[in-house]
Amino acid sequence: MPEHQRTVITATNAVLISKSVFDLFSFSLGFKAVITNMSAPKRGDLSSSEKELFQVITAGNVQEASRLLGCKDVRVNCLDEYGMTPLMHAAYKGKADMCKLLLQHGADVNCNEHEHGYTALMFAGLSGNTEITWMMLDAGAETDVVNSVGRTAAQMAAFVGQHDCVTVINNFFSRARLDYYTKPQGLEKEPKLPPKLAGPLHKIIMSTNLNPVKIVLLVNDNPLLAEVEALDKCRRVMELICEKCIKQQDMNEVLAMKMHYISCVLGKCASFLKDREDKLDGLIKSLLKSRESDGFPVYQEKFIRECIRKFPYCDATLLQQLVRSIAPVEIGNDPTALSVLTQAITGQVGFMDAEFCTSCGEKGADKRCSICKMVIYCNQACQKMHWFTHRKVCKTLQEQREKQEAESAKLRMQQSKEESKAVKEATESMEELSVDTNSEVTSSDTAAESSNPTSIPAADN
Repeated sequence: MPEHQRTVITATNAVLISKSVFDLFSFSLGFKAVITNMSAPKRGDLSSSEKELFQVITAGNVQEASRLLGCKDVRVNCLDEYGMTPLMHAAYKGKADMCKLLLQHGADVNCNEHEHGYTALMFAGLSGNTEITWMMLDAGAETDVVNSVGRTAAQMAAFVGQHDCVTVINNFFSRARLDYYTKPQGLEKEPKLPPKLAGPLHKIIMSTNLNPVKIVLLVNDNPLLAEVEALDKCRRVMELICEKCIKQQDMNEVLAMKMHYISCVLGKCASFLKDREDKLDGLIKSLLKSRESDGFPVYQEKFIRECIRKFPYCDATLLQQLVRSIAPVEIGNDPTALSVLTQAITGQVGFMDAEFCTSCGEKGADKRCSICKMVIYCNQACQKMHWFTHRKVCKTLQEQREKQEAESAKLRMQQSKEESKAVKEATESMEELSVDTNSEVTSSDTAAESSNPTSIPAADN
């Protein structure tokens, strides 16, 4: 075939191919536009069934909501006049079962059509329901989205005092990110983390209680973790996640510090299992052992300070802040290394007036030692675990409490006497003032009578 004919055929084919590609592209865009128009809800554009769905969510009727979600004219991401989806309503009202149902039906957890830019996670944080907050995060809610006033979900929750929700948001770590290490990557023949260890390790990662005793208890309670080989693998994965958090584009120093801290505790567990006959019980006793003068756990304080000091990235801003906060403080004084670390990692600023277990550090402890009434536990197991060291200072603490109570009673009595004296003086002053006023009135009346001519009898002639 002549060269010019081949050129013409090639050009013709190119034109035909280009036209086909253009037609396909146009069809794709048109189809996408149709789908977008079909699926994009408008504010306040609700069918009667969708209006009923919002009412059912308010009432909390999960069964009726399930029926309505099965109707053809009900969109799970429909918007009311304010741009709120059914999921946002359920999250704000604290309806956990309703949120679960809506997520199962494909509710968009990151829908951002609200008139002020609020998301379902923000409403969950405002409600104060930690279960729903965790549910939104587990469904893929983005934590760095800001609303019209420039606040994230964590900042909104903190603004209204929902610090438990703030802690959940700041400490969330998806299971999928950990499961990555349970699969061989590249040329690996076996994964870095055995799949059976992913669940127990994820539980430790998600814990908001950074007390080393609590972490050791979680390890000790799980036979899969309480082995040297398993702990070494978990520790290595924590170090890898820590490194990834620092080197990724959006560096996360807080999560990196938490992973490093957990790896240090797991490493200490492994060393005690390897070298000590009393195993993890010995580590727990070491962490709880307190000095006799005031009952302060010196070893625990030194261990946490050492963990922070070993953070491998010296230029990290968070590390420098922690060092500046802890280094000047003498061991035994406030703030402790644990309190500073907890505030930095979990954001628990509003928990200063909460009660924490003396043994494991769990929040909400309400059982006091029956003798000294100065230390608090979450259960009898923690009290029994702590008794070996507490009994040395229990009597001293009891005497301190009785002395404080006596001084307080004396002060209250003195204040009561002073108040009674003040009331008495005020009463006497009022009585004197009343007497003086009456005297002035009598004197003025007498003077008036003397000066009035009509009141004087006429003289006899």
